Formats: sequence, C-alpha cells, structure tokens
Amino acid sequence: MIRILLDECLPVKLKYRFREVNADFTVSTVIDESWSGLKNGELLSKAQKQFDVFITNDQHLPHQQNIESFDIAIVILKMGSNRYADLVELVESAGRQIRSVNPGKVYTIDS
Repeated sequence: MIRILLDECLPVKLKYRFREVNADFTVSTVIDESWSGLKNGELLSKAQKQFDVFITNDQHLPHQQNIESFDIAIVILKMGSNRYADLVELVESAGRQIRSVNPGKVYTIDS
C-alpha cells in the first residue's frame, strides 16, 4: 500500500484517477486532512508522518524546502495549468514513477 497526499492546488478528482491506475494507492488530499492553508514546511512535516508521497504542481517547492530532510517523496506534475483535463494526462506516468520513489527525493512528471 502506497499512501499518497495530493496538494490543495490540485483538482480533487485526481485522487480517484490515481486509485484507478493502481489499487495499491491510498489517496487523500490536503483538504481531506483539514490541512488547507499550511505552509509547505509545516505541511510536509505533517504529511511525512502519514504518507509516502506528496503530489503537487508547485515547481518552486524544491527550491523553497530542503526536501532531503523530509521522510516523504515529492512528485511534481509539470503542466501549463492545474486543470483536471490537463493533469489527468500525467497520472499514468506519475503512477509508474510512484512505485519506485524514495523519501527525500523529488520526481518531475511532464508531458
């Protein structure tokens, strides 16, 4: 079982698509966890205690945080928008990558 947290900047519907891609994915959102509005450092500190992977489209995150200090992998969906119709194209590639991620590392998925 791989536990995934989706950033609040991503469409909630993506969690259902990730579950379809791999039944071993347990997916929650920042909103589901009532962590909306937390700054990235505090969010990652909380997330690392319950999740294996944090998915976002915030490309600045690796430059703002020392990702290696967190016990969670970061997957960045790199797309021109955060619309579901655009991001859903990256879910299968992200799903394949998630199966082999390591904590404290950043992985970028683009089209």
